Amino acid sequence: MTDTAAANAATPPFPEQQQDVPGRTDQMDPAPDHGEESYRGSGRLEGKKAIITGGDSGIGRAVAIAFAREGADILVSYLNEDDDAAETKKWVEKAGQKCTLVAGDISDPAHCREIVQTAVSEFGTVDILVNNAAHQMTFENLEDIPDEEWQKTFATNIHAMFYLAKAALPNMGEGGSIINTASINSDQPSPTLLPYATTKGAIQNFTAGLAQLLADKKIRVNCVAPGPVWTPLIPSTMPKEAVENFGKNYPIGRPAQPAELAPPYVMLATDEASYISGATVAVTGGKPLI
Repeated sequence: MTDTAAANAATPPFPEQQQDVPGRTDQMDPAPDHGEESYRGSGRLEGKKAIITGGDSGIGRAVAIAFAREGADILVSYLNEDDDAAETKKWVEKAGQKCTLVAGDISDPAHCREIVQTAVSEFGTVDILVNNAAHQMTFENLEDIPDEEWQKTFATNIHAMFYLAKAALPNMGEGGSIINTASINSDQPSPTLLPYATTKGAIQNFTAGLAQLLADKKIRVNCVAPGPVWTPLIPSTMPKEAVENFGKNYPIGRPAQPAELAPPYVMLATDEASYISGATVAVTGGKPLI
């Protein structure tokens, strides 16, 4: 978890800033905290092999750093943000763990299979699959949402989870863990994020069903539902007014830093969580998710 100074530094109002999709970490003001200087591992994932989609930045980078410091080797899947992905790789390797980067579009089923095949080739197995990558855009009116945008959001946010889980399953033994990133939008959908919010509801349902389907294989499936998190998606997909006040309307009064999301992913990935499956872990800054 971040320290008090880091949290206070990310309290709105934020400076005016806009980026092209999907955004870059090094252009954000203030810079996000991924736990680079704060996360301390204790060997809880020693010897594990993990795939993290969207691991180049934001929550994915924070999870990659935490997993590596807990002893896991990481495959980072990302779209095309090579500089961000290289930065994540640096921190994973600095922790003494292996890191493989795979660029490409997870909306393509063949690419999802390639991700898993690469992980198996590099590591021999897959113990943890973190389905974290997501696409979102803001729209004020239903008629403004292109058909292609609706299809792209579903293909990236939920279809890919099916492709990846299906491909990973034959390479995942007992004790395996699948962790999906949902959202408070699963429960309280934002109307201006209609395609994104709809997929997040689907992710929570997918998680609950898959947990039951894989229970006899001793593979657990859970999801983490974040509230607002300070990541490159925010200045690249939201209007400037929303960016300026991002997270202000939550009880804690600010968005989470990515580092504040890593601990529940670690917990759900560990063998200590052997009886937790089908759960949604809310990390929402005091706003209830029921």
